[in-house]
Amino acid sequence: MIGAGFSGMSAACFMARSGWEVEVLEKHDIPGGRARQLKVNGFSFDMGPSWYWMPDVFERFFKSFDKEVSDFYKLKRLDPSYRIYWNESKTDVPANYEELRSLFESIEAGAALNLDKFLEEAKFKYDTGIKKLVFKPGESLSEFLDLDLMKGMLRLDVFTSMKKHVGKFFKNYKLKQLIEFPVLFLGALPENTPALYSLMNYADIKLGTWYPEGGMYSIIKGMQKLAEGLGVKFSFGRNVTGFNFTDKVITAVETVSKNTGDEEEQHLCDVVIASADYHYIENALLPKDLQSYSDKYWETRSMAPSCILYYVGLNKKLKSVIHHSLFFDVNFDRHAKDIYTSPSWPEAPLFYVCTSSVSDIDVAPAGCENLFFLIPIAAGLQGDNENLRDNYFSMIVKRFEKYIGEEITSSIIFKQSFGPENFINDYNAFKGNAYGLANTLMQTANLKPSCRSKKVNNLFYTGQLTVPGPGVPPALISGEVVANQVGKYFN
Repeated sequence: MIGAGFSGMSAACFMARSGWEVEVLEKHDIPGGRARQLKVNGFSFDMGPSWYWMPDVFERFFKSFDKEVSDFYKLKRLDPSYRIYWNESKTDVPANYEELRSLFESIEAGAALNLDKFLEEAKFKYDTGIKKLVFKPGESLSEFLDLDLMKGMLRLDVFTSMKKHVGKFFKNYKLKQLIEFPVLFLGALPENTPALYSLMNYADIKLGTWYPEGGMYSIIKGMQKLAEGLGVKFSFGRNVTGFNFTDKVITAVETVSKNTGDEEEQHLCDVVIASADYHYIENALLPKDLQSYSDKYWETRSMAPSCILYYVGLNKKLKSVIHHSLFFDVNFDRHAKDIYTSPSWPEAPLFYVCTSSVSDIDVAPAGCENLFFLIPIAAGLQGDNENLRDNYFSMIVKRFEKYIGEEITSSIIFKQSFGPENFINDYNAFKGNAYGLANTLMQTANLKPSCRSKKVNNLFYTGQLTVPGPGVPPALISGEVVANQVGKYFN
């Protein structure tokens, strides 16, 4: 197993459950991949994912091993789920559905009833997607020859855009943006994203926004504990440098110490599952004749966003912030086009802030605040550097201070940034991507890169560049899918 992120550890657990002897080779000194944890000066930061949606997927994962989520971490439902700052106002999105209906109705007459109708359709898509779509390996179209699935195909709105679908129910721009924002991180504009993905709104509104005590890294620690209990061996600080082959079969994985660059080791294997970057494994570690996809193929893929992240510690508490805040105070469509239509560094970016210390006193020293800022940007942009990041940070902090009504600049006692160059250096991320491939119609299911190599008989892939797609719950599912595929071909 290459990589100890969500998908890699998920696959490792399912492989171990099936009786395989599993070794996880991880470049970094701790597990987590993009979900690593940064601990410094009493602050604990989740370095990547910070939203806990689709709790049923996490429950399903742990129940697969006769465990409960509560065996590993405690969950708290956030209320409000999150806050949106508009140019002239702010809106708290309540966890209680009746309160949310009242909010929608106060913004647009008739919107409460339309929200009911919208979510009824979204629930069907969610239930169908989870049961009939996301656990498919994408090997052939025959996987989707399911009677119930075929009957409900029209209701899935695969060929209708999210933008058009939302517009049937809501006219007010605030409601449209509130409903459309989750798909921005799926990798395309709402007008180019299938309305199937309104299932994300069901996950948001009905299933709720949660916080695992200790942060998202608590999930990683729980998965590591589960994996080790199943007999999985972890080898940290091991950078994979290549493979040994007999014909078209990998017989050993070569690694060196990440810290010293030497201490070469060979890890004998029957099967390799790569949860590291798919493009990197193909292009850096495989000879040309064993690569499944050409350079042209990769260059024509539509990517989900990259981002610039800031981990910030304050020496004071803030009076008027909540756990999750979205800043839509600038032109929503303009920034979206800077990401997807005409990729460029945004002049006025939307941004997101997580203040996990509002919900958890243990992630910051007493009297201090833990802030995580995120600016979504196009993948593949050139020119990432500290000056650029500092300029963006100054820009968004001024807006943050304006809308929360408090000054923070003089109270910053820790700041560290993470951008596209870090995604490349730390994760070998194709084009510095943060979220993987865009979930466009032409990059869904069978149209994603295959979870089994087309050229190497015992090489499989899991994670955000293969099925089912970007996000933490899909990563957990991806690990299970690929483990099942290994079982299909090697048991």
